[in-house]
Amino acid sequence: MPSALAGPEVGQEGDVLHYEETEDNNVSPTDLSEMLKEGTKESHDRAENTQFVKDFLKGRIKKELFKLATVALHFTYCALEEEMDRNKDNPVFAPLYFPIELHRREALAKDLKYFYGEDWKEKIQCSEATQQYVDRIHHVGQHEPELLVAHAYTRYMGDLSGGQVLKKVAQRALKLPSTEEGIQFYVFDNVSNAQQFKQLYRARMNALDLDKNTKERIVEEANRAFRFNMQVFDELDQIGRSLTEEAPEEGFPVHDGKGDIRKCPYYADKLGTAGPGCPFHAVLGLARQPLVQLVLAACVAVAAGAAAWYIL
Repeated sequence: MPSALAGPEVGQEGDVLHYEETEDNNVSPTDLSEMLKEGTKESHDRAENTQFVKDFLKGRIKKELFKLATVALHFTYCALEEEMDRNKDNPVFAPLYFPIELHRREALAKDLKYFYGEDWKEKIQCSEATQQYVDRIHHVGQHEPELLVAHAYTRYMGDLSGGQVLKKVAQRALKLPSTEEGIQFYVFDNVSNAQQFKQLYRARMNALDLDKNTKERIVEEANRAFRFNMQVFDELDQIGRSLTEEAPEEGFPVHDGKGDIRKCPYYADKLGTAGPGCPFHAVLGLARQPLVQLVLAACVAVAAGAAAWYIL
């Protein structure tokens, strides 16, 4: 699931899951934003050190895996925003309801249409790890709406922070269009200044009328949200290991001609008793023919003579 998670401002790509809170002398250790910052530090560290995230940041992301991560985000945000819509008038969550600025469902639909085509809804399915995450979000939204704060904070604040780094990495690594098709998820057209918006969001969180016990439960739920995300990361990492290397978009795959011809990556599934051979070996075999060798020798002699004439 290629999205950053909320935590201490992006300084460099290797620390993408973290963002520093803006210095504010009015912030109290009992403010919810501070409790979340301090109470989820360990989860931040574990999440950013998952193999999937580390590989992603290095640009080692296959397009097929990126597509599956986008699918996971789609199901997650559909659940989250459905429950946010349900609780938009509930005082324990209403101040954090920013559908125009934050909601990602439409953006993710555009990305999935780009990757899978018009019938993308028929081509995707919710994975096991993502379903567990989705089920928890629905439970919270319907039975403990005050905990919805934890899931919204963990996702959206990260999207506005490290998510902007991931956007650039994905665009470069996957050679996506400069017009931002395929990465609309990371584009917040209605947030003109991400830093100012995050300050507003934290201020709204701190103004919620919550007792200490409820705040502690929200911090606990935020850590739970991190665990769900890490489970999705691990699931994607396992899938990634099973994916074969993607062939270059142009020309034949690289083959050095060594070893068994049947191991040629492009022709391995095509070879049979009458099947074609590896291009490298075909050329090599042709070069061994006496007549071809004679022609090549003549060409080399002519080229050498021309080069000598030019130098003199």
